[in-house]
Amino acid sequence: MDGFIFTPLDMAAVLIVMVAVIGFLNEKFVRLPPSIAMTAIGALGSLAVIAIDWIVPGAGAAPKVARFIDKLDFHSTLMNGMLAFLLFAGALHVDWREMSRGRWLILVLSTVGVLISTALVGGGFYIISSALGFAVPWLWCLVFGALISPTDPVAVMAVLHRTACPASLKATVAGESLFNDGVGVVVFSILASAALGQGGDFTAMGAFREFMMEAGGGVLLGLAVGWVGFLAMRSIDEYNVELIITLAIVMGGYATARLIHVSGPVAMAVAGLLTGNAAVAHAMTASTRDHVLKFWAMVDELLNAVLFLLIGLVLVAVQPEPRVALLGALCIPLVMLARFVSVLLPLKTFRALLGKAAIPTLVWGGLRGGISVALALSLPPGPARSTILAATYVVVLFSVLVQGASIGRVIKRLTEEPPCAPDPEAAAIAQQAPVR
Repeated sequence: MDGFIFTPLDMAAVLIVMVAVIGFLNEKFVRLPPSIAMTAIGALGSLAVIAIDWIVPGAGAAPKVARFIDKLDFHSTLMNGMLAFLLFAGALHVDWREMSRGRWLILVLSTVGVLISTALVGGGFYIISSALGFAVPWLWCLVFGALISPTDPVAVMAVLHRTACPASLKATVAGESLFNDGVGVVVFSILASAALGQGGDFTAMGAFREFMMEAGGGVLLGLAVGWVGFLAMRSIDEYNVELIITLAIVMGGYATARLIHVSGPVAMAVAGLLTGNAAVAHAMTASTRDHVLKFWAMVDELLNAVLFLLIGLVLVAVQPEPRVALLGALCIPLVMLARFVSVLLPLKTFRALLGKAAIPTLVWGGLRGGISVALALSLPPGPARSTILAATYVVVLFSVLVQGASIGRVIKRLTEEPPCAPDPEAAAIAQQAPVR
């Protein structure tokens, strides 16, 4: 086995078989939400592998699985491959009319909200890590704040699809998660470059200019590739070709974003919104619409399952020591508090009419997922990396397994109409009315 060389096809085959087996067992016996089941079983499998090495010293099970994860290159696989398809597929099903009603709130949540959360988490992480004896420099604490602050659209939308969340609130949560992801990646890149000393003289104005170029360029690129795809699909009526055009939008658009150094995640979110609303409504026949939407729903379901399985399996590569695990546990309330503040301020500023469920849904439903883990894994070797990676993993595991498993019940409880109390005055009048 040690001499066997895994090709990309071999690694994909292993993951797909695992997803199929776990999916079957979950559907047959457990019936958990797929994202929860994949992450939980992946994490339990990782713990089992670690336990084998502890019980049977020299078994070398954990290093073998860790080598498989290393060869897979979680960061590159997600950020330069899966993410493009996942974001496009997620945006494809977002109703632009509902989302446009809260467009300014979404804009502020996905930009200013991310920056507020980054600063709060970074400051809190610096205090907590210093108190526990970790010498994590200030800039690296901000890097942790940047990678953990964006809500993962993959995790968020996988859960929202299965809840009875009001349409306007669901569109706001989905829209924010689609765009704050791209914004978070840009902020992370800027801060990580500064921490590594690769950004020259780091200034707030220079960081702002770089942010605007990457995020703004991503919006323009997404509009361009989405519009070209719309015009092409509107001029023909052949669902196979139109399906290939949507694939070209994703793969060609994301590759172009990397080539011209703009935000690929933002571009895919915009292109997906344009295709899912304008193209679906005005450029596709009913037959084409049915084929395209079903194809992308299948892609979304499959890649989601693979991603959440990988999140669980990455535990083998993390293996946090007790003190680092404690740091991660203390980061959970820190991240939740920062999320609450970064959501509350925009909602109060815009006086958004999203109902009483808005703040609890946006805070508790603001899940962290594979993107945070991938960004942490992309950090260069060093003491800061191992600390940040372990803390990130603890927060993400809590987010997916605890928040993800309970958000449906939270939304249901908040959106259920309580029974109307009887009006005493009306009851008195009814009693005085003569019986006919």
